[in-house]
Amino acid sequence: MNVDVLESAAHQEGKHAVHWFRKGLRLHDNPSLREGLKGATTFRCVFVLDPWFASSSNVGINKWRFLLQCLDDLDRSLKKLDSRLFVIRGQPADALPKLFREWGTTALTFEEDPEPFGRVRDHNITTLCKEMGITVDQKDSHTLYQLQNIIDRNGGKAPLTYHQFLAIIARMGPPPQPEPSVTTHSVHNAHTPLSDDHDEKYGVPTLQELGFDIEGLNPPVWQGGETEALTRLERHLERKAWVASFGRPKMTPQSLLPSQTGLSPYLRFGCLSTRLFYYQLTDLYKKIKKAFPPLSLHGQLLWREFFYCAATKNPNFDKMLGNPICVQIPWDKNAEALAKWANGQTGFPWIDAIMTQLRQEGWIHHLARHAVACFLTRGDLWISWEEGMKVFEELLLDADWSVNAGTWMWLSCSSFFQQFFHCYCPVKFGRKADPNGDYIRKYLPMLKNMPTQYIHEPWMAPDNVQKGAKCTVGLHYPLPMVNHITVSRLNIQRMKQARLNH
Repeated sequence: MNVDVLESAAHQEGKHAVHWFRKGLRLHDNPSLREGLKGATTFRCVFVLDPWFASSSNVGINKWRFLLQCLDDLDRSLKKLDSRLFVIRGQPADALPKLFREWGTTALTFEEDPEPFGRVRDHNITTLCKEMGITVDQKDSHTLYQLQNIIDRNGGKAPLTYHQFLAIIARMGPPPQPEPSVTTHSVHNAHTPLSDDHDEKYGVPTLQELGFDIEGLNPPVWQGGETEALTRLERHLERKAWVASFGRPKMTPQSLLPSQTGLSPYLRFGCLSTRLFYYQLTDLYKKIKKAFPPLSLHGQLLWREFFYCAATKNPNFDKMLGNPICVQIPWDKNAEALAKWANGQTGFPWIDAIMTQLRQEGWIHHLARHAVACFLTRGDLWISWEEGMKVFEELLLDADWSVNAGTWMWLSCSSFFQQFFHCYCPVKFGRKADPNGDYIRKYLPMLKNMPTQYIHEPWMAPDNVQKGAKCTVGLHYPLPMVNHITVSRLNIQRMKQARLNH
């Protein structure tokens, strides 16, 4: 019997579904996967991984490890449903159609990707599927709302101030409820055809198989996957007092360190549904306060939504040139200064400790992000926010395209935020956040013996104090690369000029 006959036989036997995971790496609140399972005879869950991309892209080892842990966790969850995850090597447009033919696929589902690059990729795959007679169903679940609805209510344009965005959201009412998790009941009679060599052909690869050198790699501070995400959500909500008194996050030396209730990387990879988080917070608030929660309770989720909305129709959202919402600023090009910043060698301990934590662990507190972004751009080095965004893209577990670019434009006063005369001092801000220098000592061990009064500006310590601390500035730890007071004043003037010309 030839392959064509087998294919047509498979097509006659009913619905053969494939669900394509990209973000949305979870079984809870996954409307497109549930749609695919309806009336299916067979189903397969796939993730396409391009090994060439792994070795050549600007994504760091912590981020790859987190993704592979997410895929392992997903595979374990699917095993409980007598299924498995199929990790496909290659490019989606090449690899998927071949497999669809081989498997006799009749239906493809995936979570809608609101980002411009994803929309183009999905349009191309949908066109290929239509030519092959395969139905395609995509549903939005990576954001709280259908972003197009927000844009339509704002006269066809994304709202460009957070205030404007909140006003539209307030009129729209609450987002859709999350859908229940996929269980053996939802799988019903569908089965997954598995071969004995599944692990060899479709198993989740290791970091070494992707070409990474793992010698000297620290154990992960963040463990990837839906299972961990849901455990953390539970812990997060157990801090009921924190939620009930929810205000502006205050920074303490403790909050600078990763917490067991942190959720941002899980939202980025979609191991945790934003809608589930939204409604769990809402329900908890109602229980404690006996009232409907203010929008500020959902601030983290709504800022994310705001940046996704601003980016969805703007393919140049991550660039200054050709980006209609971005102030055109004549930034300096300085590869040496950029490298010092990226590698934590600026000579300002507060900035260097933050960048060291980012490189080692893949996460930093959001106010720490403010400090290093201001320092790189409008505060001290006058280097383009695009450069900082690329470093965060490589190292930060929770950096997704829209939020990362949006935040960098905001912090560099290139868009969304205009208070450019407010500039963070890398010494004073550090002292306020980390008065005893514990955070600095943790990430910059060469400064661990430096007395507290000098730890934020070690270059001010007399020679005998530096000797006593076994840290000579300029030898064991760099001298400050700029005079903050002088350059920040100059940069405020440059910013003023750039805005006048805009």
